Amino acid sequence: MTLADTAAELRRLHTDPELLQVVNVWDVVSATAIAALPQTRAIATASHSIAATFGYPDGEHIPVELMLDMCGRIARAVDVPVSADLEAGYGDAGDTIRRAIGEGIAGANLEDQLKPLPDSVAAVAAAVAAADAEGVPFALNARTDAFLRGRERPLDVNIADAIERGRAYLDAGATSVFVPGDFGDEVVDELVTGIGHHRVSVIGLPSVPAPARLEELGVARVSYGPLTQRIALGALQDAAIVLYAGGVPPHGIRPLN
Repeated sequence: MTLADTAAELRRLHTDPELLQVVNVWDVVSATAIAALPQTRAIATASHSIAATFGYPDGEHIPVELMLDMCGRIARAVDVPVSADLEAGYGDAGDTIRRAIGEGIAGANLEDQLKPLPDSVAAVAAAVAAADAEGVPFALNARTDAFLRGRERPLDVNIADAIERGRAYLDAGATSVFVPGDFGDEVVDELVTGIGHHRVSVIGLPSVPAPARLEELGVARVSYGPLTQRIALGALQDAAIVLYAGGVPPHGIRPLN
């Protein structure tokens, strides 16, 4: 398939009645391991995890060239659509999306960092325009940090802000609206009602409803951010503790391909 075909498929997966689950990866080997699973329909990168791989803190401290290079390596290594976490666009959302498309990326997260709404809408519009200029029906998962950066605000204020921003991002051409936060059924239901059925994306935290319930509530997508890397590194530390204590590697270690 062409990249345009792959991007169109990624957009379809976001609007399909079946919840899209994307397990976040951070390098080629993690991506190919997840892509090898028959349940995998698309893959998402995690900016925090990629930055950590190269020794950078989260928050656009990693050079954009390094982030895009890794995302491109991942896209070229797998046969499923790749959605890249591109933080807030590294100072130029339109150019960053254009360059990501050049690396074979079919969709992306673009966060608002709770900046003034007109600025955030302009960034979404620039990203959409860049993709249109490249002839790619890009799956833009516009993220609002209403909950992550609004922890000191009342819950109802965060919900209302997320809905206002989400609607504005959809009007500007976003495919879906990513609202990361630690909340339950009632908040998810309000967000879906306010933003739109099969338009809301959430992060899968332990207290967030399980995938089957998210699907019932009309959520479009669930991803897992840096949690997947932390799980993998925790398992590595646990294995090292066993080995340091005189143990041996377990039988039945799975091959990587």
